[in-house]
Amino acid sequence: MTQQSQFSLLGKKRFLPFFLTQLLGAFNDNIFKQSLILAILFKLSVSADRALLINLCALLFILPFFLFSALGGQFGEKFAKDGLIRKIKFAEILIMLIGAAGVLLDNLPLMLLVLFAMGTQSALFGPVKYSILPQHLREEELIGGNALVEMGTFLAILAGTIGAGVIMASSAYASLVAGSVVLVALLGYLASRGIPRAAAAMPELVLDWNILRQSWGIMRLGLKEQPVSVSRSLVGNSWFWFLGAVYLTQIPAYAKEWLYGDESVVTLILTVFSLGIGLGSMLCERMSGHKVEIGLVPFGSIGLTLFGILLWWHSGGFPQAEQAHDWLGVLAQGQAWWVLGSILGIGLFGGFYIVPLYALIQSRTAEHERARVIAANNILNALFMVASAIASILFLSVAELSIPQLFLVISLMNIAVNSYIFKIVPEFSMRFLIWLLGHSMYRVEHKGLEAIPDEGAAVLVCNHVSFVDALLIGGAVRRPVRFVMYYKIYNLPLLNFIFRTAGTVPIAGRNEDLLIYDAAFKKIAEYLRNGELVCIFPEGKLTADGELNEFKGGIERILGENPVPVIPMALQGLWGSFFSRDPEKGFFKRLWSRIRLVAGAPLSPELADRQVLQAQVAELRGELR
Repeated sequence: MTQQSQFSLLGKKRFLPFFLTQLLGAFNDNIFKQSLILAILFKLSVSADRALLINLCALLFILPFFLFSALGGQFGEKFAKDGLIRKIKFAEILIMLIGAAGVLLDNLPLMLLVLFAMGTQSALFGPVKYSILPQHLREEELIGGNALVEMGTFLAILAGTIGAGVIMASSAYASLVAGSVVLVALLGYLASRGIPRAAAAMPELVLDWNILRQSWGIMRLGLKEQPVSVSRSLVGNSWFWFLGAVYLTQIPAYAKEWLYGDESVVTLILTVFSLGIGLGSMLCERMSGHKVEIGLVPFGSIGLTLFGILLWWHSGGFPQAEQAHDWLGVLAQGQAWWVLGSILGIGLFGGFYIVPLYALIQSRTAEHERARVIAANNILNALFMVASAIASILFLSVAELSIPQLFLVISLMNIAVNSYIFKIVPEFSMRFLIWLLGHSMYRVEHKGLEAIPDEGAAVLVCNHVSFVDALLIGGAVRRPVRFVMYYKIYNLPLLNFIFRTAGTVPIAGRNEDLLIYDAAFKKIAEYLRNGELVCIFPEGKLTADGELNEFKGGIERILGENPVPVIPMALQGLWGSFFSRDPEKGFFKRLWSRIRLVAGAPLSPELADRQVLQAQVAELRGELR
């Protein structure tokens, strides 16, 4: 099957209306919120402390995520998601009509009330926003769909922030803000009417209106009752918002105090950061091979730390001028390019980090729990964002760190937090090593892998050319694969960590170690009973000359005890590489060589004896060793 670009989703009715709906919503939120902040700073006559009012704005927008995310999660399970989105978007029109009145009347209490209502609407929309994607997208489209949503969201935030600044510079700002927010709300509602049907996952759910009890219950559902890969992904997702909140909050002061820039420099930095997030999100699909590749998460984490440290390193010593630099003046300084490059890198690797986490949460959460798990994620996000504000105050005011030093501290904290996550869920590290191997020493192509069923038990059989065959196959197949391999290869240093994490089954010859031999078949039977994929190398050893060895009888015993479909496969092009047994191999020989994994049509278990399978694998491999 030919893989299409993620941008092809923008031409499909099952995605485009939803994409426009969420993009317009994010844009409208930021137009109103930023306009209100600028009005408090420059336009309104207020007796209260302006800094206090701005912090109150942040509180009023984030508070509903604590209060109403649990309710939004319940709504997302009980009601059809397409109809629920339309109701939420219609409510946005009413909210923005009141907001427009508040702007036109210069009524600050009314505008603050509307800001709280906007936060409530966003809290109800969030669980539906992410839980609807797996209902409308195929698994291979999930990473691309999430990438587009993340890109669209950050660009909408950027456009709303910049747009508010442009509008507020006009003398007729009140009418422009009022007209804009109502018009965008109307457009969002119209876009939502095109969203296809998305049936309720759990219509029998009884709504619990007790906010505290339900919030606690949903947090338990997300953090305690989900697979550990999902629960720690929620933590990783929220940690990203902690980092993002620190950077976005400190950018205005950083631009003024460290780059000696004006408002245009703030806009420049926000633009570079948002473009980095968008670019990283877009590259995720290409780098993941159209599947949920969580190996990109450690890659993103490394980049977040590296570029955070570089931002600290290149800050300081920026030349001052009599007047604040505008964005062109900043770009005229060579040091500024290092600073902007670091900010772009933070955004880029942030995209690599966050998109696979969202896709993993969606793909590994049961459909009838998905909206509530995402609601738990929203509550956790809000907690981490509040924690980021408290941490920033402590580091900047109490510990008296500078802003670049704060960036250094959170970059080092990123190492600690993600080391914890990757230790608890070693699958992240394993997939990273597999991804790294397939994108450094080899270029892995595959053909016919759609023959592997999306669910249910099956046995994969393949020729055995190198010590890294299992890693290359595991990186190409969408589903988790349980490998059966010779116990001495299983025990190799470094690789043993990967094999253990992947649930690999070590096996020995019957006459070599009967206990390992019998334990292997018991474990294989257990995996197949649980509907998993098992891959074996029936030759029983690595090839010493690049040609197939005789297939052993173990495959027949497996199929006799567990009659499941068999998919023959072949690796092409690995002989002569560093990890093969070619006597003329070298580390740089065939480096970055093109490897191909080819799968054939499934065979029924009664037809799949070892001679037939050996012939099938030999035919699939062809002449390319």
